[in-house]
Amino acid sequence: MNHRLNRFSILFMLAGGLVLLFVIAPLVGLFLQTSGVSIVKTLHDHEVTHSILLTLTTAMGATLIFSLGIIPLAWLMAHHQFRGKRIIHGLIDLPVVIPHTAAGIALLSVFSDQSLLGSGASFFGLSFVGTSAGIVIAMAFVSLPFLFNAARDSFESIDKRLEHAAMNLGASQMQTFFRVSLPLAKNGIISGMIMMFARGMSEFGAVVIIAYYPMITPVMIFDRFASFGLEASRPIALIFIVIALAVFVLIRLITRKSFAVR
Repeated sequence: MNHRLNRFSILFMLAGGLVLLFVIAPLVGLFLQTSGVSIVKTLHDHEVTHSILLTLTTAMGATLIFSLGIIPLAWLMAHHQFRGKRIIHGLIDLPVVIPHTAAGIALLSVFSDQSLLGSGASFFGLSFVGTSAGIVIAMAFVSLPFLFNAARDSFESIDKRLEHAAMNLGASQMQTFFRVSLPLAKNGIISGMIMMFARGMSEFGAVVIIAYYPMITPVMIFDRFASFGLEASRPIALIFIVIALAVFVLIRLITRKSFAVR
């Protein structure tokens, strides 16, 4: 039995190792083929540093702004049964399965300056085409399912008796949400927000349709590659990967420490 188990484990280890190699090899190749001189030169490129800052701020903005609506929706979906619930689930998950360039076209048709919504927004001085606001809505559109599903699963995992006990003791439904449901679901919600932020930060297809300029880093990598080739785009890709990884790890460490303190 142990002999069979060992062979079985080794087979799985080989299969998993091939997958890990598939993920790691391109990243290692990118590191090895990028010279230090080109990295330093790229770091002094104002367009590159501005695009990285724009990418981080718009991804964070999309996460924070749209979480105000998606978290309450996740709570409703976790606590209520109603006709059409599965349809809403499907609509929320739709951006995951459709091509993101198609998502960009769909957003452009709704938020362009010629559309009803776009013209109404322009009346208040807000434009979505070729602006940071357009980048935010494109990032949010493709990344909302990550936060929604994580928040819904967290709310569903809460022992409903705790919420009922709070309301039996005189708490309103709003007080129960903020004092019981939200604190108990915070780990999953924050993990979902991190995933939404990371997904938005890496978005290309939807953003390039609605806001080619100002350039976020994924668009700039493509632009430099199309215009000047691999040598010009490789250092930007490497720097962005390192910064994205550092930001992701930092957020994880901060949230883990806050959970440990509480």
